[in-house]
Amino acid sequence: MTTTLTKAQQSKGLARRERQRHSRPAAPRPNWAAGLAGWLWLVVVAVPLYWILITSLKAQSRYYTSNPLVPTSDPTLDNYRLVVESDFIRYFVNSVVVTVGAVVPAVAFSFMAAYAIVRGRHLRVLRAMNGLFLMGLAIPLQATVIPVYLIIIRLHLYDSLPALILPSIAFAIPLSVLVLTNFVRDIPKELFDSMRVDGATEWTTLWRLAAPLTRPAILTVTIFNGLTIWNGFLLPLILTQSPERRTLPLALWTFQGQYGVNVPAVLAAVVLTTLPVLVLYAFGRRQLLSGLTAGFSR
Repeated sequence: MTTTLTKAQQSKGLARRERQRHSRPAAPRPNWAAGLAGWLWLVVVAVPLYWILITSLKAQSRYYTSNPLVPTSDPTLDNYRLVVESDFIRYFVNSVVVTVGAVVPAVAFSFMAAYAIVRGRHLRVLRAMNGLFLMGLAIPLQATVIPVYLIIIRLHLYDSLPALILPSIAFAIPLSVLVLTNFVRDIPKELFDSMRVDGATEWTTLWRLAAPLTRPAILTVTIFNGLTIWNGFLLPLILTQSPERRTLPLALWTFQGQYGVNVPAVLAAVVLTTLPVLVLYAFGRRQLLSGLTAGFSR
């Protein structure tokens, strides 16, 4: 009897292991085409960056006589010295003032608007406001250049840094509201109810509960808007005139003459302009990608 049971158990165990072996998913096959496409795309992206870097280290006299993809035998930092001596610090400060002055109010207003849309009492009005914010995503910046220009002229702000800050705030709000609204909506309602039972006001709930829980989204929209405003070219071109109000993207025109362009100096300015963006992206890359993905997929 015992021998019979033991053999039956062994046969059942063998059958179970056989089913498990057949039910295991097959090992994924390597996708050589996708890997090759990835390497080709890496080359497409890396070659221009490599060219910019090595050209910024060449002398202007040797730029047109040397192979553009071969590093120079005697690299020089004269192009970077020329860029720094050409009011680069002033342009850098202008870009910092415009970026910080636009991002901070835009993110703060968007966060409060997102909280009101999710937790507000007047649902119809707030839904209409949310739809109004979403409509802003469908309006490109290029389509509003003339109205924005006329408004800035009427406000007597032309050729000033506030003329760049105010439109940048307006164009940063729609996407920020969209991302922050999705994050605030995912906060459990019980947490808000417990804060209300404890006697917390709406402002206390906003800054002590919602703000810490939506920190990834706040960092996401801050980094994204900062990169967009820092690289902005159209608004500084239309709304400023004097060299003292130029930002870094617009300041690249400084190295363009009437009969030629100092290409190595322009690329040296591009490298110096890109460094703050690379540092900001290096520190906030994960927050930026995860926050945008979660914001659009929720």
